[in-house]
Amino acid sequence: MAVNVRLMESTVVRPATETPRQSLWLSNMDLVMPSTHTPSIYIYNKPKGADKVDMAVLKDSLSKALVPFYPLAGRLKQNMDEGDKGRRRLEIDCNAEGALFVVADSSSCIDDLGDFAPTPEFGRGLLPTVDYSGGISSYPLLLVQITYFKCGAVALGVRLDHHLADGLSALHFINTWSDIARGADIAIPPTIDRTLLRAREQPRTLLDHNHHIVYQPPNDHGTTGAETVVSVFKFTREQLNILKAMSTMTKEEDNEMKYTTFEDQTATPTPTWFGNVIFRAAATAVAGDLISKPLSYAACCIHNAVVRMDDDYLRSALDYLELEQRRHRDLSSLARGTHVRCPNLGITSWFTLPLYDADFGWGRPIFMGRAGIPSEGKAYMIPTATNDGSLSLCINLESQHMKSFSKLVYDI
Repeated sequence: MAVNVRLMESTVVRPATETPRQSLWLSNMDLVMPSTHTPSIYIYNKPKGADKVDMAVLKDSLSKALVPFYPLAGRLKQNMDEGDKGRRRLEIDCNAEGALFVVADSSSCIDDLGDFAPTPEFGRGLLPTVDYSGGISSYPLLLVQITYFKCGAVALGVRLDHHLADGLSALHFINTWSDIARGADIAIPPTIDRTLLRAREQPRTLLDHNHHIVYQPPNDHGTTGAETVVSVFKFTREQLNILKAMSTMTKEEDNEMKYTTFEDQTATPTPTWFGNVIFRAAATAVAGDLISKPLSYAACCIHNAVVRMDDDYLRSALDYLELEQRRHRDLSSLARGTHVRCPNLGITSWFTLPLYDADFGWGRPIFMGRAGIPSEGKAYMIPTATNDGSLSLCINLESQHMKSFSKLVYDI
């Protein structure tokens, strides 16, 4: 549910020292992201030994964190593409204009938020508002909001422009900010240059690629207009072990294949990389096969799609997007998360991400997650704060499909 919030302060925080003034080139992996700010929320229990969080410490540490992560203090702009003089390309103007810092209080308690399900109402009031009306160069790329609850708990709402960072990079920044707030040194300085992900001068794609499936433009003809609902399903360690066992039971193959909790692909060029490196694997199957064949068949489809994503395949994806852009297509229109829709599913795993490391001196968060799921058919897998091996699946489905999905989950 939405909470009652009163805004108390809104200021701009700039880098503490001089930072490079430059235009930062964005890779195709950055440009194919949705043209919006990713909303995430941290929830903390009442800080011990203090009635309220020290805002001076938070602002000062944010200012210091913006020095190594200086693109977050910049603004978007359009520039002429170096390889195509007739085409404009999105870049980051590293002009140190700063990030928005908002302080608010609420007459509600965290219990009023329920189970923290990422419904549209969940983040209402806890996230800073982005004003897009002035064009891409007018709004901050990073906005944060501290909200005090009546019970003493604290919420940190973050909006970060997706062209700048994926989930891992965003967490790198937030966790660095929290380290500085506690008086610690910066553990891992970010790598800002993104040219490692530049497409080849002569783009070429693999003959048997499926990039056209992963990067599809939205198709409004596929919408049904049906009501959708967001639900959260908890999977215990025991349930996950049952699913793993079911996925290895095979009737058609002699060899038994072992699967991780979530088959994923990490393609980070360097451990310090700051940007977007989300390469998506697409597993396809006929609906009748998924229904009639054992769970191991679906698991095998996913596994085969993931293991295919070697260096050649990832380079092919970069080149495919380059060719699409040369056809004057806006790559953000191919952003998968904005138009998954039935019968497709888009599943993002946060299972291995350091979601709960942002300790600003108040202790670790009791919750971290998205505020809202962008489209029907989109899902997120999130570990628990207690690190007990269980996870939550947050998913957006049509109401009638959610009933069927719920029955399948509860029958495990």
